[in-house]
Amino acid sequence: MTKKYTIGVDYGTGSGRAVLVDLSNGAEIADHVTEYRHGVIDEKLPESGVKLDHEWALQHPLDYIEVLATSVPAVMKESGVDPKDVIGLGIDFTACTMLPIDQTGEPLCLKAELKDRPHSWLKLWKHHAAQDEANLLNEIAEKRGEEFLPRYGGKISSEWMIAKIWQILNEDEEIYEITDRFLEATDWVVFKLTGNMTRNSCTAGYKSIWHKQEGYPSKDFFKALDPRLEDLTETKLRGDILPLGTKAGELTEEMAALMGLNPGTAVAVGNVDAHAAVPGVGVVTPGKLVMAMGTSICHMLLGTEEKQVEGMCGVVEDGIIPGFLGYEAGQSAVGDIFAWYVDQAVPAYIKEEAEQKGVNVHVLLEQKAAQYKPGQTGLLALDWWNGNRSVLVDTDLTGLLIGCTLLTKPEEIYRALLEATAFGTRKIVDAFQDNGVAVDELYACGGLPQKNNLLMQIYADVTNREIKVAASKQTPALGAAMFGAVAAGSEKGGYDTITEAAEKMGRVREGSFKPIPENVAVYEKLYQEYSRLHDYFGRGENDVMKRLKAIKEQN
Repeated sequence: MTKKYTIGVDYGTGSGRAVLVDLSNGAEIADHVTEYRHGVIDEKLPESGVKLDHEWALQHPLDYIEVLATSVPAVMKESGVDPKDVIGLGIDFTACTMLPIDQTGEPLCLKAELKDRPHSWLKLWKHHAAQDEANLLNEIAEKRGEEFLPRYGGKISSEWMIAKIWQILNEDEEIYEITDRFLEATDWVVFKLTGNMTRNSCTAGYKSIWHKQEGYPSKDFFKALDPRLEDLTETKLRGDILPLGTKAGELTEEMAALMGLNPGTAVAVGNVDAHAAVPGVGVVTPGKLVMAMGTSICHMLLGTEEKQVEGMCGVVEDGIIPGFLGYEAGQSAVGDIFAWYVDQAVPAYIKEEAEQKGVNVHVLLEQKAAQYKPGQTGLLALDWWNGNRSVLVDTDLTGLLIGCTLLTKPEEIYRALLEATAFGTRKIVDAFQDNGVAVDELYACGGLPQKNNLLMQIYADVTNREIKVAASKQTPALGAAMFGAVAAGSEKGGYDTITEAAEKMGRVREGSFKPIPENVAVYEKLYQEYSRLHDYFGRGENDVMKRLKAIKEQN
């Protein structure tokens, strides 16, 4: 029997990647990366040079189409696979990455008369300029006792859909009025591929305050925010919301020609990058926390009933795996903290030693830090270099390092920073456990677990749980390809459920990281100290971090 394949396209912050996957075993046959031509647009608009305010982050929608036109033909050429044997396509995206479109589905920023207006452009997930709107939204929702608020850990983020839409309405009402719909970028790309306008349950649930049983918040709530938003969900957020793995449609003639695939190839509804990684490591049942570890960490967990958990980013029915409640939490800086230390604070002699040994500075520091036992550095840090996402949901918190002496070495500080991020994950694990959502084992995917064994051992010791690591280096793209196989279905050679796909295609590496009992005992003591600092600086007893920030902004 001829082998069948699917393609997963993973849209990140700086580039997009296509991976061609064998459906029989999840093996990645070929992959190709296309850097976005315009990158992140955060200073001025392309062509016109119109300046952007602080905290803005935009992208060019045609960069996403270029990924399809470049990377998909590249993997087809490299693999030599016949297009008729590629039965499905799935995509995943950073979120909430959103854009305003007209009645034909064209992004407003592509119209000559609107391209000089910042709000016509696509807002990337890390566009934080809607913080004022998010603050007010949370205040109003809390006053009204809105039931949706606890499902998002008590706060809706400025990164998400409603705050971004409200910012557009407040700052450029005409763009708001011209907009026919606001779409997630992942849904827009699926529309371009198929000609069908769909919304996926993952982004709708986590980023747009949509609930499978109750729908969006009431018209009264939106009216309380702003009378002009009263009909938002029936008009500019209208559209069918479909579960993950649903077939959104089939490749159009035009897009098939552009990508070197056959028209009629099944396309799955859009997905979120971290969430797509969950089946990519073979996780389709509760009790297994999947950590997508890179510059930050997204923590994902399946449950069977809806619980309230402090600081979670959301709980959504069918949000990760159909048939389960998907919980999400996160840390807003992990790899970014280690990179900050290496780039900004490591002394020259360490860099020189790394150069002499022909290794990366991170590798050298990891080797040196591994010589220490838990607790031996005398250091402790709080991992808030980019604020706190879970469980405190507070972007105004900052980093802390305590215990330094005149003898403290760079590798000791590096180890303390690794440990701090592990303590942050332990806080999240404990929050789930304490609220009746079981966390029995951990799975890790993304860039960090592949590179840093010391980090993974520390996480196992701090959480006192075994950690399994993804076999794939492209886990979100693999997961997207698996949903593409489900969209195609078994009659085309794919799968009827994501559970079946994950059994055959999801993969973890041989070997795992198991907690070492004597390390667990020491880290338990350090974690209690971390928790005291966490609550003292994070829960309002001492707001020195915020006061320092305020003084900085005034001067």
